[in-house]
Amino acid sequence: MKFNVSSKTLYTFASSVSKIISSRNAMQILNNFLFELDGDVLTVTASDMENSLVGRISVTQAEGSGSFCLDARRIVELLKELPDQGVTFEINDHNLEVVINYTNGHYNTVAISGLEYPEHRRASDNETVTFDCACERMIKGIENTLFAVSTEEIRPQMMGILWDVKPDEIVFVATDTRKLVKYVDMAITPGQECSFILPVKGAQVIKNVFAKEEDVRITVTPVSVIFESATFTFDCRLIKGNFPDYNRVIPVNNPYVFTTDRLSFLNAVRRVAVFGDGGGGLVKFNFDTEEVLLRASDNSLGTSGEEHVACNYEGQPLRMGFGSQYLVEILSTFSSSDIIIRLADPSRPALFLPGETDPDIELQMILMPMNIGE
Repeated sequence: MKFNVSSKTLYTFASSVSKIISSRNAMQILNNFLFELDGDVLTVTASDMENSLVGRISVTQAEGSGSFCLDARRIVELLKELPDQGVTFEINDHNLEVVINYTNGHYNTVAISGLEYPEHRRASDNETVTFDCACERMIKGIENTLFAVSTEEIRPQMMGILWDVKPDEIVFVATDTRKLVKYVDMAITPGQECSFILPVKGAQVIKNVFAKEEDVRITVTPVSVIFESATFTFDCRLIKGNFPDYNRVIPVNNPYVFTTDRLSFLNAVRRVAVFGDGGGGLVKFNFDTEEVLLRASDNSLGTSGEEHVACNYEGQPLRMGFGSQYLVEILSTFSSSDIIIRLADPSRPALFLPGETDPDIELQMILMPMNIGE
């Protein structure tokens, strides 16, 4: 078996595919890439038993066909240091000796038979739901919700992003009980209906690997979801269980409306929080007609800070507290110049909305307030 490939092209694919490899694999073979040559197409596969990622690369001067495994870390490090030029791989089909040649040198190693690499089970066609989606829109849905995913293992169903797929839209939802994000993209029309919970690792792989792809075909099975583009196939194990009913927790009757410049408000929260309690990160807000007063303090250190931010507020004067860390995450995720916060009372969640809206996008975030005492 023999083929030639650009070192930088192979490095790009190998480093992308390597993101799926776990630092603590139960099986030693999973520390390797599975290389498979078929005609002039080389596939590079990595797996952690629950997930698998495959990249497809065109090669030249291909001879023979077959499969072999090589240590992933060593191959990625070698390709990273090689100059951008053609590299030839020659694999002895009998003893699996591998010779890697380029203009100024060559390297020798021994491969493992590709037959030893574990196979992924694929669901039968009658168990699947399939639809197409633009990668850019899919990634935006992930980017707007990923920060709100729970990290508490006691609630495994919240440790991922819910994809609530409807015929004429996809709803992306994430929550950790303190904050919740609902992102609806009505420009995606799957023509199908299903739902699944995508784990954090899967979401991060999609963000990193599929960013330059145009379209992806998504196949949902009872236990996994498969994302397939022109150059990558990602098979991701889903989180089992039922996601909370997100529509029940989104407030529908918050009568007070606060509108302000998002960046001015965000930067004020960041500055005031520096002088607050580093543990809870509590920032107190006094909402009034033309301005909001932000205050934070840490009695144990004798520090305090306050700022005034101009705003447009419609409602009764209101005093509330929010965790600065969560507030910064929410305000940083929005991209609009203005932010709208709908409020009710100090014990009920606040509803965050963008000041400017895209007709194809609906974005809602809620944040639970903190007790501010007297």
